[in-house]
Amino acid sequence: MSNIKETASSFFEVCEAGRGWAACKEYCVENASFSSHAAPLLEVTTIQDYADWMQGVVGLMPDCGYDLKSITVDEGNKHVSFFAVFSGTHTGEGGPLEPTGLQGTVDYVYALEFSEDKIKHLTKIWNPHYFFQQIGWE
Repeated sequence: MSNIKETASSFFEVCEAGRGWAACKEYCVENASFSSHAAPLLEVTTIQDYADWMQGVVGLMPDCGYDLKSITVDEGNKHVSFFAVFSGTHTGEGGPLEPTGLQGTVDYVYALEFSEDKIKHLTKIWNPHYFFQQIGWE
């Protein structure tokens, strides 16, 4: 029996820590896809690009982290979902403005789809505008 929850959890931890594709790729199939309806991520189509994007987020918000609320596993459909609250303070260089020093929090969901024991697709659901308003970007 596969352990997609363990794989998903390991991926979630390294991706959210901003460790980039080098740390994430062992959990994914080659060319694993990504999607999100959030404007900042509309052009991101692979998990590789998303993992590297998250690495940039950690550079902008070195104190960022998450509070994991729940993990849902659907073995039959080979899906694992994470519901968490992201928080971070814009103190790092980069982004649309100089560091604002403002902190924000936002709910988000990762929905991971598996092929065998590896992640084949990640959908991220979040509201960037809500977060950007808190950190002074909008």
